[in-house]
Amino acid sequence: MHNGPERTGLAAVSAALLAMSRRLEVRDVLQTIVVSARELLGAEYAALGVPDDHGGFAQFVVDGISDEQWRRIGPLPRQHGILASMLHSPGVERLADVRQDPRFEGWPSAHPEMSDFLGLPIRDGDEILGALFLANKVCPRPGGCGFTEEDETVLGILAQHAAIALTNARLYERSRELTIAEERSRLAHELHDAVAQKLFSLRLTAQAAAALVDRDPARAKEELHQVTVLAAEAADELRAAVVELRPAALDEDGLVATLRNQVRVLDRAHRARVVFTSEGVKALPRAQEEALLRVAQEALHNALRHADAAKVSVTLSRDGSGRVVLKVSDDGTGFDPTAVRRSGRHLGLVSMRDRASGAGGRLTVHSEPGAGTTIEMEVPGV
Repeated sequence: MHNGPERTGLAAVSAALLAMSRRLEVRDVLQTIVVSARELLGAEYAALGVPDDHGGFAQFVVDGISDEQWRRIGPLPRQHGILASMLHSPGVERLADVRQDPRFEGWPSAHPEMSDFLGLPIRDGDEILGALFLANKVCPRPGGCGFTEEDETVLGILAQHAAIALTNARLYERSRELTIAEERSRLAHELHDAVAQKLFSLRLTAQAAAALVDRDPARAKEELHQVTVLAAEAADELRAAVVELRPAALDEDGLVATLRNQVRVLDRAHRARVVFTSEGVKALPRAQEEALLRVAQEALHNALRHADAAKVSVTLSRDGSGRVVLKVSDDGTGFDPTAVRRSGRHLGLVSMRDRASGAGGRLTVHSEPGAGTTIEMEVPGV
């Protein structure tokens, strides 16, 4: 069987592509690319750097250096020397000895010694997203071998995969920003409704007090007291809008904190009592957290807008088998799931089932007219 470099190269490229197709975090994809590059091209060291806007690196992934070595090396490198050249020039850097290059500025004392060097930028069109480089070509004969043009070609292919991963990460972030904007708009609308209701009640009560002030001063005094109460409640709603109207911050806060915050906002914005409890659930894979959040939001929307519920409860827990279970229950009017399905209204059930399935879980709906509704989503957990 043929096991030459072409077959090895295909395996390395395939590993990078498979990593991306599994929807791993972008850092995991970049790590796979770096490991593949080092093993495929026979180098002692490989690294990939993604610059930030402050002269440093937002991400810096290495292979061939132990955790202890990396700790002793110290802070991440700055954008200078050969690294800066790769980040600002579209060309390939293939050097017999990086230490002899006039741009070389030395290594930290704990940094391993490097000589022959191959590096190139990671590009998206004319934009440079980062740099991928190798050092110390492993050679069976004394005197070293050095990197070749063929190595340049293969590393260029892997750099293209890195560009795809980084571009996808950017597109995902832009999509997330749009989702955040939509979520802010939705919450703003709900808070606006709540404040508008309070102000409308306040206006009617003030009008009633004005009408009673001459003929029934005692009753007018009661109405003015109610005006004070309603004004305080409206002020609380406005304060909630300022303090708590913010995007669903899964990345920063995690699922539990995000759900708790949104339930708090909805509890203030609606007459129904909305409560949240969580037990035994910490961090979950990103896809599962996002699916659970979106299903909870859709179920809450149905309960608060259509069910005429007095209380809605959201629970997030881990069962004895390690599975994570989300339940959104209300004491509202309920419905016949079969009739809803026949009518074509669906109440978002198709979307919720799709989200659950996409995260490797399943969704069940328990409801009947007059008996409330429970939406339950279950995912495997970790």
